[in-house]
Amino acid sequence: MMVFRKLIEHITSSFYKKIVVFIFIGCLFSCSKETINNNNPYLPNYTFTYNVDLNLPSHSNLQFAGNGITVTTQGVGVRGVFVFNTGSGYTAWDMACPNQSLSSCSTMTLSGINAVCPCDDKKYSLYTGQSAGMTYPLKAYRVEVNGTVLRIYN
Repeated sequence: MMVFRKLIEHITSSFYKKIVVFIFIGCLFSCSKETINNNNPYLPNYTFTYNVDLNLPSHSNLQFAGNGITVTTQGVGVRGVFVFNTGSGYTAWDMACPNQSLSSCSTMTLSGINAVCPCDDKKYSLYTGQSAGMTYPLKAYRVEVNGTVLRIYN
């Protein structure tokens, strides 16, 4: 009887240990924020936070899918930031060409649903940040929606 009791205790204790480990691992992975990998040798990492009020006339077109704006306020991004409404949310990208060293031509322009780098005329999607055949995508920033205010930050 004693052997049976010890066997039951051993099985239950190892069972509970496994459950605790699985719960811990699940919590560890579910609690992380979306990871944005911004390692790009051409672009420095600047810390900033900027709020975009969608009620302001200069930002009101962001209320509609497929529209974007440029934010060129000093200290916001490397060369400024594109903010874009994807229809299912918002994206924010740096205006610096991601595959060029910083120079006089490395500030991108907004062209519909794309950002265009004047150094090499490459177009980058404001939905994904990608450009076919290019090594680095657009430098991404986080967007947090709070009512009619977007918080852009890194």
